[in-house]
Amino acid sequence: METSEIIVGLDIGSTKIACIVGRKNEYGKVEILGLGRADSLGVNRGVVENIQHTVDSIRKAVNEASNGSGVEIKVVNVGIAGQHIRSLQHRGNIMRNTIEEEIAETDIQDLTENMFKLALPPGEEIIHVIPQEFIIDNQQGIRHPIGMSGNCLEANFHIITGKVAAAKNIEKCVTKGGLEISEMILEPLASAEAVLSEEEKEAGVVLVDIGGGTTDLAIFQDDIIRHTAVIPLGGNVITDDIKEGCSIIRTQAEALKKTFGSALASENKDEEIVSIPGLKGREPKEISLRNLAHIIQARMEEIIEHVYYEIKTSGFEKKLIAGIVLTGGGSQLKHVAQLTEFITGMDTRIGYPNEHLAKSPAGEVGSPMHATGIGLVIKGFQNTERQRIRRESGGNKSGKNNSSFFEKLFTKGIEFFEKDGNT
Repeated sequence: METSEIIVGLDIGSTKIACIVGRKNEYGKVEILGLGRADSLGVNRGVVENIQHTVDSIRKAVNEASNGSGVEIKVVNVGIAGQHIRSLQHRGNIMRNTIEEEIAETDIQDLTENMFKLALPPGEEIIHVIPQEFIIDNQQGIRHPIGMSGNCLEANFHIITGKVAAAKNIEKCVTKGGLEISEMILEPLASAEAVLSEEEKEAGVVLVDIGGGTTDLAIFQDDIIRHTAVIPLGGNVITDDIKEGCSIIRTQAEALKKTFGSALASENKDEEIVSIPGLKGREPKEISLRNLAHIIQARMEEIIEHVYYEIKTSGFEKKLIAGIVLTGGGSQLKHVAQLTEFITGMDTRIGYPNEHLAKSPAGEVGSPMHATGIGLVIKGFQNTERQRIRRESGGNKSGKNNSSFFEKLFTKGIEFFEKDGNT
């Protein structure tokens, strides 16, 4: 087994840190070779708050994945999220020297790299620059410009930015864990690769990844990324509400949520009671499952309302034929899809990370909570393929030295239009 054919995804979440090892089989599908996970003790709402705790958790997850897969892990693809993430739309253009030469990938690279020169507020850096559609000499709506002729090449871009400090802290933790970062990828984009089909992206779909600290959102329409957002609420606030509302400790609240939790109070009967052991010999505490569901539903409604607000402000509410796909650990709550449909009026399904895998993974690996980790592996293979194509086409003829810290770490983001254009 050669390490060159193996990609590792490292999902640094607020609840867990997961390391997933994968490789492609002879049919081009991804096989998951190993999974390691550890409790995330140093991350809150997608942002590192304790370097050493995060490093320890990363090492534990990586060692477990390495032992399970038999692969020595040195390079990883890392997810980035957090409420510091912002997105914006921008149009850029370049003038080409001659109309005789066909538009090449180097032209698209030059146009994309120009977007990294945008002026941003202090302390922010561009993470992804994703072309949405191209304009050649005022001809609109071009998806695959390679091979066409024209003087003026323009593109509408979806640009995702984040705090420099947050990204550097993630990089510091990974480096201290003895690893090298191949690229940093926005987590909802990774999750989308794992759980969405090409038909859904074409028809129009909202990917909602309900994690422990944040809820990540990505809207696709006409196979183009249209909107991204990070909502600073997730499964952890539900656990905290249960802890306060039921007067129990946090570990009991988390277990109660996972085992008996429901997002619809009406689906539980008043007489359904669960007994929680008392502390230090105290009497057990009896909790009504309907009351538990009321607590969960109230917070879940708030999260879904935030999601619905983002959908409406994106301007694509009426164009999302495929509705909503929920993934992440929070999507495993009972009746959460029904509650989402009730609030938004949109078709909703739970997304399992098996769309691009060789076979549906069994057990924990196939859980929605690992959608981001599996997506990071898939995005890694896509990036490797793009680099191979660029090498074969002669690389960057512009001769630019793309050696800055963030240009090394962050993907340039032309994955959403290149799939057909370079094959």
